Amino acid sequence: MLKPRAFLTRLSALAAFALLAFAPQAEGYSRVKDLVDVEGVRDNMLVGYGLVVGLNGSGDSLKNAPFTQQSIQTMLERLGVNTRGETMQTKNTAAVMVTANLPAFAAQGTRIDISVSAMGDAKSLQGGTLLVTPLFGADGQTYALGQGPVTIGGFTASGEAASVTRGVPTAGRIANGAIVEREVPFALASQSNLRLSLHNPDLTTASRIASAVNSFLGASLADVSDPATVHISVPQTYPHGVVGLLTDVEQVKVNPDQGAKVIIDEQSGVIVMGSDVRISTIAIAQGNLTIRVTETPEVSQPAPFSKGKTTEVPRTSIQVDDSKGNKMAVLKDGVSLQSLVDGLNALGVGPRDIISILQAIKAAGALQAEIQVIG
Repeated sequence: MLKPRAFLTRLSALAAFALLAFAPQAEGYSRVKDLVDVEGVRDNMLVGYGLVVGLNGSGDSLKNAPFTQQSIQTMLERLGVNTRGETMQTKNTAAVMVTANLPAFAAQGTRIDISVSAMGDAKSLQGGTLLVTPLFGADGQTYALGQGPVTIGGFTASGEAASVTRGVPTAGRIANGAIVEREVPFALASQSNLRLSLHNPDLTTASRIASAVNSFLGASLADVSDPATVHISVPQTYPHGVVGLLTDVEQVKVNPDQGAKVIIDEQSGVIVMGSDVRISTIAIAQGNLTIRVTETPEVSQPAPFSKGKTTEVPRTSIQVDDSKGNKMAVLKDGVSLQSLVDGLNALGVGPRDIISILQAIKAAGALQAEIQVIG
């Protein structure tokens, strides 16, 4: 018979086991702010053309990059120096393209990062300084001005017989290298209707977002117009208006849904399969006929003091691998992703062969998923 203390310990253990056995499984909930973008709240692309100076002989060759010479002449003319008709031999200047992202609501006077990339045959931008460069938007207006020392992540070194290059020395960045001169107008606080755009359009996910927002707000203010868009009507009496509504809605938790999809990158051989991928009953066998021919010629030497000649005797070795050891695997109906991977691994196939097998399964109508090939 158990003692009272031992009985209570046994009872507590049984109770804890029962709670674990009947506890609901945790699902992958995400915040609304991680699933959607608010229409109108986005970055804008900027681009500009400029010159990087101060390079230690690693700039553009003016014979091969005439646009660099024209840009230098134009810049000097603005500074009161006339070089038209003169022959220029400088190699310390490089023509570059400057790109940047203008964040939403970036105020005039704030700084943003810019990227600098060489256009001509410059060897490296190390040690260079970008001169004042206007950055234009898609409408042709100037939204920022960039200038400053260029920081690169690579280097190059060369001698008469060898050279070493690491990274990309012809591209770099300038942290806080541009000043915003023009703001993109967007009155968020005056909006009466918000549109949320899903990062991964899906009708089920959009419906779940609308239901979760309506449940949180206690009113039917959100509705779905298509798999990529959720509309939210802003109540006039909501505390702090649109900003307060977005702040609260962004923290609502939603369990996003995803379709069964297989992503294949042909170039790198990467395969990504979703958890909902299923296949019907199918038998798979994989084998390749490999013939390897190896030539190892040998030298035949004549006997001492003989009149023979040294000759080369061919030696050919042929090996045939018909994959007799490979077996056929049977995958049952409705197997999961883990079973599919285990079955393919049991055949001893690599990523390249798995790509062909998955495409063959899809062609047979047994793969219940969409195959998307990229690269």
